[in-house]
Amino acid sequence: MLAGIGLDDGKAAKALAATREHLATKHGIVVQQPAYSRYYLNLGEISSYPPGYKENAGVFCHLNPWVMIAETRLGHGDQAHDYYQRINPSAREEISELHRCEPYVYAQMIAGKDAPSFGEAKNSWLTGTAAWNYYAIVQWILGVRTTFNGLEIAPVIPKSWPGFTATRSFRGVVYKISVARKGDGNQIALTVDGSPIEGNIVPPPADGRKIVSIRGILT
Repeated sequence: MLAGIGLDDGKAAKALAATREHLATKHGIVVQQPAYSRYYLNLGEISSYPPGYKENAGVFCHLNPWVMIAETRLGHGDQAHDYYQRINPSAREEISELHRCEPYVYAQMIAGKDAPSFGEAKNSWLTGTAAWNYYAIVQWILGVRTTFNGLEIAPVIPKSWPGFTATRSFRGVVYKISVARKGDGNQIALTVDGSPIEGNIVPPPADGRKIVSIRGILT
C-alpha cells in the first residue's frame, strides 16, 4: 500500500479491515496472530521468542507507522491517528505502571496479547520507530511532503481537528503553512501568498523569495 498497490481494486481496504479485526490491539498492532507456541526449525528466530514478545506476535513498534501510512492512503485520518496514539510514549504515560518505559522515547516492542505482561514496553532507545513515526505523522497525516516539482500539501487529519499550522524548510525556502478544516473530507484548496493555485503542489518561488505563506482549506 505504501507503493500504491491495491488502492484501486479494493485489496488495500480489505487488508486494512483484516488488520483492524485480527492484529490491532489497544496497545498497538501485533506482527501476527496467533503466536507460535514452540520453536520451528524452518522458521528460526521468530518462533524462538515467548508468545507475545518481539516478532512472535508482539507489538513491534517499528512497523506500526507503516499501517498508519496505509490508512492515510485510503483517507482514514481518524484511524491513522488512533494507531499513532496507541504506541505514542507520552500518550501512554497515563498507564505508566503497565507501560514501564520512559515517556519520551519509543520502545522497540510492546508485549502482545499472548504475553503475560500485555502492554509492557521493552527495549527503549533500540528502534527506528521514532524516525518512522515522524515520517508517518509529518508526511502522511499532516501531509507535508517534498516532491521533485515542489512541496506537496495533502493532509489526512482526524475529522475532529480544526486544522494545524506548520513550518517547513525546503530547498532554501521557509514555507509557513496553515490548514483549516471546513468539511469532513480530505480535498484541499491552496493559496500561496494570497493567490490560489491549481492542485496541491507548491512549486519553488520563481522570484527567489525565501519565505512563502501557504493557506489550505480542507473540505
